[in-house]
Amino acid sequence: MIKIRISENKKQFETEKGDRFFYLADTVWSAFTNATLEEWESYLDYRKMQGFNVLQINILQQWDASETDLNIKPFNYKEDGSFNFYERNDAYFDRAEKMIAMAVEKGFVPALVLLWCNYVPDTWGSEINDVNNMPFELVEEYVKYVNERFSKYHPIYLVSGDTDFPTKRSIEYYLLALNTIKELSPHCVTSLHIRGRLMEIPNDFLYSDKLDFYMFQSGHNIQFQNMSYKLAEEFSNKPVKRPSLNSEPCYEQIGYSRNLYGRFNQFDVRKAAWQSLLAGASAGITYGAHGIWSWHKKGKGFGLIGEAFDKPYDWKDAIKFEGAWDYSFAKKIFSLYNLDDLQPIDVVLKNTEEIRAAISNDSSKIVIYVPVNTVLRLNRLFENYEFTIIDLKKRRFAEANVSFEEKHTVIDMHLFDSDVLIIGEKRL
Repeated sequence: MIKIRISENKKQFETEKGDRFFYLADTVWSAFTNATLEEWESYLDYRKMQGFNVLQINILQQWDASETDLNIKPFNYKEDGSFNFYERNDAYFDRAEKMIAMAVEKGFVPALVLLWCNYVPDTWGSEINDVNNMPFELVEEYVKYVNERFSKYHPIYLVSGDTDFPTKRSIEYYLLALNTIKELSPHCVTSLHIRGRLMEIPNDFLYSDKLDFYMFQSGHNIQFQNMSYKLAEEFSNKPVKRPSLNSEPCYEQIGYSRNLYGRFNQFDVRKAAWQSLLAGASAGITYGAHGIWSWHKKGKGFGLIGEAFDKPYDWKDAIKFEGAWDYSFAKKIFSLYNLDDLQPIDVVLKNTEEIRAAISNDSSKIVIYVPVNTVLRLNRLFENYEFTIIDLKKRRFAEANVSFEEKHTVIDMHLFDSDVLIIGEKRL
C-alpha cells in the first residue's frame, strides 16, 4: 500500500519513505456505479501497465455518468425518484470498498470525492439539478461512514467535486466535510476539486491547516485553454504554499463544452499537461479519456446535463487513446531527468505565453515546452549546458543546435512536426 504525504518544500508529494511521488491520475468518476468487477480488473491492469498511480473517483453517483445496467446506488430512493439520504445502501459501499481494495493491491492511490457539487445546495451544479442535495444534518455522519469504509486504504480525499463556493451555506458544507475527515484521518491528504477556470477559493480553505494541496481545472472550454498555465501560475503563487496540479485538463476526445462542435485531440491534451507542469503545477497531472470518466458503453445513453459534451466513446475504446501514453511519458521524463523542484522562468524572447519554461532550484536543468516549431531566443546565456530535444509526438530524442549571441542563447528550429520538450543540463 502506497502512503503519500506532502514534501517539506510544499511543492510535491512523497512516499512515507521520502521518495518523490509524481501524481499521475486517471479520471474515473463513475467507476462505482458503472463498472463491473471484471471490467474494473481489466482497467486496473491496463492503467497500471501504463504507469498511472492515482485514480480519481466519485464516491457517490456521478450526475453526468453514462447509463448503466448495474442499477446499484449509494442510497435508497424516495417516491419522486430522488435519493433518501437517511437510507444508505450498504451493499453499494461494500462493492465500492472491494473496488478500492483491488486498486490499492495493484499499487494505486485512490483519490475519492466526498461531495460533488450537485450534492451541495447553492453551487452551480445544484442550480441545474438540486433534487439530490444532501441534508446538512447528515454530512458529518456520511463523512464518518466514508472514513470507516475507506481511510484504512490511505486515500486522498477530494472534499469537493467540480464546485464553486457561491454562498456561506455551500462553504459550510465543505468545511464540515473537510474538518471531519481530517480530524478522523489526519494521515490522508486532502484537496478541493473545484470548478473549471475558478482561480479563488474561500479564505476558510486557503488558510486552513486541514487542506494539504491545491487542485485547479483548466477544463474543456475551447476558448479558455490558456487556463492550463494561467491557473498553474495563480495557484503556485497563493499566499499559503502548497503543491498544486491540474486535476482536470481537457479530456482526450471530449466534445467542447457548451455543446460546441469539435473535440480535443491528443496534441491538445498533451499541451495542457506540459503547460501546467512548467507553469508552477509540477506536483503531477491528471489525464481524462472521454468514455472512461463516465464509463460509457456503446448503445447506452449519455445526457446533456452539466457542461453538455458530445457523445463519449465506449470505455474499451477510450482506454486505448494515445494521450494516456503521453501523460505516462511525462511522468517518466520527470523521473529520468530528476525534475523534482522546478520554478517557472521568464526567459523566452517570443511574443507568446504558449511556450513555457522552468528551471530547477539549483539551476542545473532548464526545461522548455514548445507547442509550435520556431527558433528560440533565450535572454540568458546557457553556455555550459547540453540541450536535448524530445519529440513528444513520437517520443524521440535528438541533439539541439545551439548558438550564442551577446547575452542570448539561440536554439535553432528542430525537424519534428509537432510539439517538443527541450531540456538543458548543466555540465559538471
